[in-house]
Amino acid sequence: MYLSLITDAYSKQIMGYNLSDNMKTESTTKALKMALRNRRYPNTSLIHHSDRGFQYCSPDYIKVLDDNNISVSMTTKYDPYENAIAERVNGILKNEFILDYGNINKPDAYRIVNQAINIYNFERPHLSCDYLTPAQAHEFGDYELKSWSKNFSSKGYPLEENEYYI
Repeated sequence: MYLSLITDAYSKQIMGYNLSDNMKTESTTKALKMALRNRRYPNTSLIHHSDRGFQYCSPDYIKVLDDNNISVSMTTKYDPYENAIAERVNGILKNEFILDYGNINKPDAYRIVNQAINIYNFERPHLSCDYLTPAQAHEFGDYELKSWSKNFSSKGYPLEENEYYI
């Protein structure tokens, strides 16, 4: 089974997802369309960032982005650090919610994924969101993003000599 996710970079909320037994473009497009239906701020411009997977480069997927005035951003290299938010969310779902285990039937897989995403979005606070859940961060959205950079604050300014970010 393959899980396609669309995550809001600011709040870390999973806005759309699709579990499928294939990696076809239509699977990722279903996750994207769910995310579009779940938008709370329809007048805000969006940027869709992804790796260079064939699904995200396909004309059908790009058309959905274009039809919704969403700018396209893709990694320049095949480096997981360039898509860190997606990698982090995937890691949380696999490690904390044990979504990375062997053979399981489809109905159980769907139930487990729905449950994990619900807990992730509505019950699990995130340090990077000032300990708000992703749903709270998405709703209220008035916090400063944490920066894990050694040299720059979350606003992109150089850190002062005695400033530290965890």
